[in-house]
Amino acid sequence: MFASGRRRRESRISVAEQLYVTLVGQAREPAFYRDMGVPDTPLGRFEMISLHAFLLFRRLRGVGQSGRALGQGVHDVMFADMDRSLREMGVGDLGVGKRVKKLASNLYGRIEAYNDGMDEEDGTGLDEALQRNVFAETEVSPEQVRLLADYMRRLASALATQEDDALMSGRLQFAPVEA
Repeated sequence: MFASGRRRRESRISVAEQLYVTLVGQAREPAFYRDMGVPDTPLGRFEMISLHAFLLFRRLRGVGQSGRALGQGVHDVMFADMDRSLREMGVGDLGVGKRVKKLASNLYGRIEAYNDGMDEEDGTGLDEALQRNVFAETEVSPEQVRLLADYMRRLASALATQEDDALMSGRLQFAPVEA
């Protein structure tokens, strides 16, 4: 009985890892940094991972309980990776926990702001959330902010067309990045 549960959990973890690797690959697309003005810094890369994670979590919510469980698996993989990355950057054991907790808090705030912005009819809330979060430490044009917001909307639409079974088995396709 316990072995089958462990196999299901291990399967979910490997699918979660696969989704996370795909998500990070998309978040590292050069066009975000080159054309849209996202800072190519650890914080800028965190913002792009968070943005893509948000869109994936939003889509997985539509799959029901199994989708939410997989989303939690992706979340767990994401923060294990951030823990490892902080340690590689030289953050000491005592500081890692605090920083991971702060990153998690930042992610939850972004999820709420992006959800609100995506649900608005006029889209200004999403632009404001992106300006406040992704572009907080850099000057970009309103067009660059709009490009990223439009990308998010296109990606949400593309994710909506992907089959639940494909997502649940780790097959995730992102919309092309157009600048």
